[in-house]
Amino acid sequence: MTEPEMNDSRIQVQGRLELVIISPRLLISEALSILDRAGMGVLLLCEGDRKFVGILTDGDIRRAIIRGVSLEQPCMAIASLEPVVAPVNISPALALHLMDHNQVNHLPVVDAEGRVADLLLRRDLIFQDQLALSAVIMAGGLGTRLRPLTEALPKPMLPMGNRPLMEITIDRLRQAGIQDVLVTTYYRGERIKEYFGNGSKFGIRMSYIEGEEYPLGTAGALGLLPPQKRTMLVINGDILTTTNYETMYDFHKKNQAVATVAVRQYTLKVPYGVVECEGLFFRELQEKPTIPLLVNAGIYLLEPSALQLIGHQECLDMPTLIRRLKEKEQIVVVFPIIEQWLDIGDHQAYQQAQIEEAEQR
Repeated sequence: MTEPEMNDSRIQVQGRLELVIISPRLLISEALSILDRAGMGVLLLCEGDRKFVGILTDGDIRRAIIRGVSLEQPCMAIASLEPVVAPVNISPALALHLMDHNQVNHLPVVDAEGRVADLLLRRDLIFQDQLALSAVIMAGGLGTRLRPLTEALPKPMLPMGNRPLMEITIDRLRQAGIQDVLVTTYYRGERIKEYFGNGSKFGIRMSYIEGEEYPLGTAGALGLLPPQKRTMLVINGDILTTTNYETMYDFHKKNQAVATVAVRQYTLKVPYGVVECEGLFFRELQEKPTIPLLVNAGIYLLEPSALQLIGHQECLDMPTLIRRLKEKEQIVVVFPIIEQWLDIGDHQAYQQAQIEEAEQR
């Protein structure tokens, strides 16, 4: 390797580590935005001069959310403090073997003094095939709460900077390796078709599901799809998100799920003191507590068999479809989203989405 090449390599390592090194005492809630910006699915906990303490992955945070762990705890509380690490100058083949053997996608490189020298990612070592997914964008909503903006445009075509919201969604699907996108349309669907056509200008293949004689709800339009052979990523057309679809798909397959429901943590702040009782007897008083809840994020993974529970032209919401799957004793799991996520359902959310998207650019 020539001296300029060696210098370039050092710069790349330095830049990567600057993105992912955090203090073990940083709050989990503060680490979320750093994890999202870094885009590697991992943060390295270090003291002082890169003294390695542990590793925090997006999976660690998702599992903590499911367990109800407070995000106001330090990252060290949920991090792996004895993770698999690699020595300096490890070969790519041995690094990949370590990842495969330990079922990890990240490998910190630590020198003899215990300092982080590099971070290896699986995507650096192997070619990533496209995801075995097709995507369905549910774009038929009326957008009533966003009027008058939606009098001429469907919600997915509302501008975000210099392009429509749906173009951002499609761009992120393409980056994830998804090549086929179906769009369900009802309200102002011609505007979507005029802009995107067959999708070739956007690096994907697009087709449109029409034929809704009346609004069919958040799941009913899926009953109009032709027979599917692959897992489907279903996303509401008014969602702005950087959700890691590859990680969600791996989670779905690992759990052998028929349906995976993406969820987002929402904290309900009670403005009053809450009294807990046992019958007539006072037990405890909590002053203005906060209650963590998991809310539906409008993103799903469905196996083709799930569509068999939807009737043709049946008005059906997604919660009802999920209940039907549970009644059939099918596996349904939840996947917490820790990345950027906004439901653009009203004017305030739309304004916030424009601010966040400008910051992403």
